[in-house]
Amino acid sequence: MSSSERRRQFGLYLASLRSAARQSQRQLASCLCAVSGTHSVTRSEVSRWERGGRIPEVWLPWLAQLLRVPVAEMNQAAAYARGEQWAQLPSPVASLRALLPGGDLVERGAAAKAGRRIGAEDVSRLATKVHALRLADDVLAGGDLIGPAFRQLRSALDVYRDGVFTEATGRDLLVQIAELGQITGWVASDAGRLDDAERAYRIGLDAARQAGDAPMTAHLAGSLAYQWSNNGREVDGVGLAEAALRESGDQVPAAARALFCDRVAWAYARLDGAESAQAAQRALGEAHSALDHGDGPPAPAWAYWVSHEELAIMDARVFTELRRPLRAVPLLNDVLGRYDSTHAREAALYRSWLAVALADAREPEQAAAEARAIIALAGDLTSARTAERTRVVLRRLMEYDSVPEVGAVLRDYGYLLHTS
Repeated sequence: MSSSERRRQFGLYLASLRSAARQSQRQLASCLCAVSGTHSVTRSEVSRWERGGRIPEVWLPWLAQLLRVPVAEMNQAAAYARGEQWAQLPSPVASLRALLPGGDLVERGAAAKAGRRIGAEDVSRLATKVHALRLADDVLAGGDLIGPAFRQLRSALDVYRDGVFTEATGRDLLVQIAELGQITGWVASDAGRLDDAERAYRIGLDAARQAGDAPMTAHLAGSLAYQWSNNGREVDGVGLAEAALRESGDQVPAAARALFCDRVAWAYARLDGAESAQAAQRALGEAHSALDHGDGPPAPAWAYWVSHEELAIMDARVFTELRRPLRAVPLLNDVLGRYDSTHAREAALYRSWLAVALADAREPEQAAAEARAIIALAGDLTSARTAERTRVVLRRLMEYDSVPEVGAVLRDYGYLLHTS
């Protein structure tokens, strides 16, 4: 194993300990300064350690103290990172429960014994509403759905807290609350409400754990990992995505496993370095293998959209992120040529990766045409994702501002770079 790969694994180990301690990179840096009596540690330095760029040699005792592990274990992990043959990494990635400890977010109320009786028909009606919300997310943006989604989640939590039901009905109700937490988190993230999204995901996680639903627990954790990876917590995103995949269980349905592998691939694609790029491509291969050869239990309702076409889109997004346009462009052109035109948000998002890939392939005229198509699709969408991807495309085009087609796009829509 290469020295850079050992350092990368040490970085993930350190990030998982920090996440388990419920500290941000900035908070850990501040604590290190406080306990050491110096002011030389910054959030950027902690980030460098977690990316495998540097081993925090002098800080190991204080890190062990703050992250609540024995000094000997921290020293062993550092020895592994240095390439010492005797050393083993103590715990490469923390468990999912350590990364996302429960918070009693879904619990029964004191008046539950006197509440309305809840039966299988009530749970079935709730399941219908949950799936309808999921289907609505295919064609509506987060800003349009966030109100209804949170109202449904609150209503379901009220039913669980105050209703009277059997143990079996209670478990089925928890499964629906978990699904509601996932789709509500996804909607809130699309609306740009990241704190609300994380709270919804954590509510869903609490419900899924109580229900004993390992695939849904992994789905929720993977969704949160995706949000972290896209919003400045790339190292944390890798650790959480890997933990979600590992703890989803041996009997996870093929479509679900493919999705979890794709989340791992995306998390690695968001990191820098050749090793991360290789890890991303390995995860893509595992996703295809899962969907091609899976003969386990049937796919859950929430994985209805996972298909070979969607895997091709994820392949293309990862290859674009890795700056490999010759692999990304044909995949995106093929998929977009057959894509459902009613899914405007997804079409805009996928075209944004095509535009970036075309710019990377030094085809600025085509990239400019895609930029106009993206802006036309995204104009009326209340989606923070499409707004940010539009800005990504415009920033990427600035390298080619002397090309007439690109210059025209930047003159017409450059103001979008200054909106949020």
